[in-house]
Amino acid sequence: MFERLREDIQSVFHRDPAARNAFEVLTCYPGMHAIWLHRAAHALWKRDWKWLARLVSNFGRWMTGIEIHPGAKVGRRFFIDHGMGIVIGETAEIGDDVTLYQGVTLGGTSWNKGKRHPTLEDGVVVGAGAKVLGPFTVGAGAKIGSNAVVTKAVPAGATAVGIPGRIIVKTDAEVEAKRKAMAEKIGFDAYGVSEDMPDPVARAIGQLLDHLQAVDGRLEDMCGALKSLGSDYCAKELPALREEDFAEIKDEARSDASTH
Repeated sequence: MFERLREDIQSVFHRDPAARNAFEVLTCYPGMHAIWLHRAAHALWKRDWKWLARLVSNFGRWMTGIEIHPGAKVGRRFFIDHGMGIVIGETAEIGDDVTLYQGVTLGGTSWNKGKRHPTLEDGVVVGAGAKVLGPFTVGAGAKIGSNAVVTKAVPAGATAVGIPGRIIVKTDAEVEAKRKAMAEKIGFDAYGVSEDMPDPVARAIGQLLDHLQAVDGRLEDMCGALKSLGSDYCAKELPALREEDFAEIKDEARSDASTH
């Protein structure tokens, strides 16, 4: 019991920079209170004390604004940030290290008995206001964007955004590494800019970095060819890029990323 409690508190420190100490987490984090009350309600539910389980669950809803049906299965290190307005249905299953933000619904699309709520595998993150509806699986490490409405399976590691939820194709790791290298070379801080974000500006910047990478490679090849012909043209230094010229761009990139 105390091991799980310690684990829960540590999970808050890992995912919420606003957390200052264990006492604050114990007393001031309704997401933690909702999870602890759910564990008690779920234990009663499994022992077939249904009414008492629902009573504990309803008390937790009244105390925290978070409604978790006592039949829902919740894994370890589950973290609810802010939490107000979260609804988790009876047949929902949540893996380890999952994070939910305020206003999330893990709901059903049918009144039939049986499995009708989603399964969230390990490491899933669901943004504020998102609705995940139906008896499908959101794969390990996947992300659901804020206010998305997802009604079909999400592959592991993918990102779903929009209404209805659509899958954002994940950029190849090698391509991302090349973009990062080019961004560092020209002095641009690409913080928070990736294809995982449904942002046309982010996509445009990614394509510009790809283009610069190709141009840079072509120039290197041309210089190699000129050098082999005895020319010293490529020995000339390129103009220096001053850090201060990019300071404003970096600040804007960080500001935009912090809003996601």
